[in-house]
Amino acid sequence: MEVWADMACAWAYIGKRRLEQAELGEDVEIVWRPYVIDPMAPVPSEPLEEELRDPVAEGALRAFHPAPTPGSALSPASTGDRAGARAGDRPADSGPPRGPVWRANTFDAHRVIALARGRGGAALQGAVVERILRAHFVEGSDIGDRATLVALAAEAGLDGMAEALDRGDGADEVRSELLRGKAEGVTTSPTFTVGDTAVSGAQPAEVLADLVRHAAPRRELPDEVRWLRQAEALLDARDPLGALWILRPLLADHGDDPAVRLLAARAYFGSAQLGRARETLEALLERTPGDHYARFLLGRTLERANLLPEALPHLRLAAAMSPEPDHVDRGRAGPGAAHGPGASRDDPEPRPAPRGFGRRASHGPRCLVCRPGARSGGPIRLADPVSRIRRGREPGGFR
Repeated sequence: MEVWADMACAWAYIGKRRLEQAELGEDVEIVWRPYVIDPMAPVPSEPLEEELRDPVAEGALRAFHPAPTPGSALSPASTGDRAGARAGDRPADSGPPRGPVWRANTFDAHRVIALARGRGGAALQGAVVERILRAHFVEGSDIGDRATLVALAAEAGLDGMAEALDRGDGADEVRSELLRGKAEGVTTSPTFTVGDTAVSGAQPAEVLADLVRHAAPRRELPDEVRWLRQAEALLDARDPLGALWILRPLLADHGDDPAVRLLAARAYFGSAQLGRARETLEALLERTPGDHYARFLLGRTLERANLLPEALPHLRLAAAMSPEPDHVDRGRAGPGAAHGPGASRDDPEPRPAPRGFGRRASHGPRCLVCRPGARSGGPIRLADPVSRIRRGREPGGFR
């Protein structure tokens, strides 16, 4: 089971306790994966009390706070008290309130958690997660501070984190996992996934046990195919820089493959790296001059670079090669023409995901390979009310 969660998320703390209460069996391994609910959190951390004076932050907390009472004042202390009480760490009326004190950037905390699994497996990783969550929500520690993280990791049995953090260990792994979660459709902290099935929010223990019993297994795919599909999903999610990050190993080892080149060109176009997009597309068309989409994208790239006379021949040729409406309309109207309703001037029509590494084909919406949620490696599917996995009445979670 993978648990996608942010260490600054109160629902993650509650969900961990419910996960511990679920009867999963001894053969189930719990792996914690990174999720960030506040990507703009500052470094170094700032006092949370000052942030909560912002009316926008107050409204957001009221929307996602564990069972806030109407009209109540939300504060870091009340958040920690309720999260701690529901997690079972302290009674709701056990003295002066405690809770999160800092608005902390949790990227380094996720690095420590990833390194814990690499050095000591799931057991050590779970111990580190527990220590960080308790420090944030019960003790009011600054989990965005490296010295604090080093001390917390040592208390949980993980040594050597000061040197590891200074070297940058775990940073690439966390970035890749964050992008994988985004590509697979993880949008809530916490999200619990087993195989190809997921439930979001701090679900009751029995729901998590049902997830393990009834989840659909995920078909294992070669790394190359998995990276291609993740990059395609990130492009669909309008994250071209994330797609380029995922494509790095493919560009290094299979940079001449047409499918890899085309995805890279789309990512360059989407991130306004027009020179690289043009270079990649021109090289691709030298090998596959009949690729109408690559030609259309080259025309759009030149148009966006304000090279309109050079763009027009490619747009017209793409329209002649393919009856796709966007190609035809663009070829007839010429560069600079407006797109149809809902279309973006700077975003070419998305390309269907490749059927396999090195192959491209046009797939219909019912295609088992490309259809969202397909068991062959597409985005994870969330369990819904009619599935065998019951959704809890109190899902909870931060998006």
